[in-house]
Amino acid sequence: MKQAVATIVKPLPDHLFRVRGPNAEMRWEAMAGQGYHTPNDRFFVRNHTSTPLIDAAVWRLRVHGAGVRWPREFGYEELRAMPSRTLDVAIECAGNGRRFYGTQQDEPVPGTQWGLGGIGVARWRGVPLKYLLKQVGLLPEAVDVLATGLDAPFEDYGHVRRPLPVGKAMKDVLLAYEMNGERLPPDHGFPVRLVVPGWVGIASIKWLGELEVATEELRTPWNTVFYPDITTQPVKSAFELPWNARLPIGGLYVLRGRSWSGQGRIVRVEVSLDGGETWRPAEHRGQRLARAWLPWHISWAPRRTGPVVLMARATDETGATQPLSTPRHPFGYRFDAVVRHPIQLVNG
Repeated sequence: MKQAVATIVKPLPDHLFRVRGPNAEMRWEAMAGQGYHTPNDRFFVRNHTSTPLIDAAVWRLRVHGAGVRWPREFGYEELRAMPSRTLDVAIECAGNGRRFYGTQQDEPVPGTQWGLGGIGVARWRGVPLKYLLKQVGLLPEAVDVLATGLDAPFEDYGHVRRPLPVGKAMKDVLLAYEMNGERLPPDHGFPVRLVVPGWVGIASIKWLGELEVATEELRTPWNTVFYPDITTQPVKSAFELPWNARLPIGGLYVLRGRSWSGQGRIVRVEVSLDGGETWRPAEHRGQRLARAWLPWHISWAPRRTGPVVLMARATDETGATQPLSTPRHPFGYRFDAVVRHPIQLVNG
């Protein structure tokens, strides 16, 4: 299968992204006025190496292993002809929020120093993995499904690959070939990627080339060395504002943001406009039942100039609420503390 490579294919203008090595973090102000979904042109990019450009006409998905009766390969048009499902799902990097361990808690950790922009919500369309596994005769003794990507090998670890338990694979996972009503863009996994609702982004393998169904638990560098014991994401919140935004006093603002959790729906959001001294419930409507994230807003008419710290904390349906600080993770994963968002109020 012939393929070319580029670090990231799509444009990365400064007003939409912060470029972090082979990765691109979305600026949260880029979501202002964008509706529920993250547009493809501003969806964050997390690459281990470079974006491959794959010819769908010769691409094949190999499905094999001791856990299936009839191993076989599937072509792109074959998948597109299968029954499809459409889901609104968040994809979030496991290290989203990592930089706040250092800047907010004075406990720096190594790795890409993501703010909160390593997340996006898209409307994904594709074939339920459950349907595909039934076509190859999934055996009762199957345990894990190992997904492998077609991007270049990462250092000495080989191709990016990570197993999913069969129970999760048969529940709600998609083999996605469309993103927000368009053909999957190269940076986001064309021709086909996994979309694993609620789980860390590494589970949603891009540029999918192989599925091995095993009858025993599998181990790869991506569930032992890099992301051990990391599955679902915790609760987080972000304002749709630039960091250190300058806002003139004297007017009425509607501050907007979004909260999300890999564990379940968001049921409550509170906002502080004074660095945590007082809290007010945020207003929201329309998307409360969505699993992906909950947009919210709050009105504010500031009267004094000077620095202000905005804070937002959310609670999901499991009862998990964002804490004011969170225990340091050695790899910088699962930062869920309330983020202190600085702004400056100025004369108009």
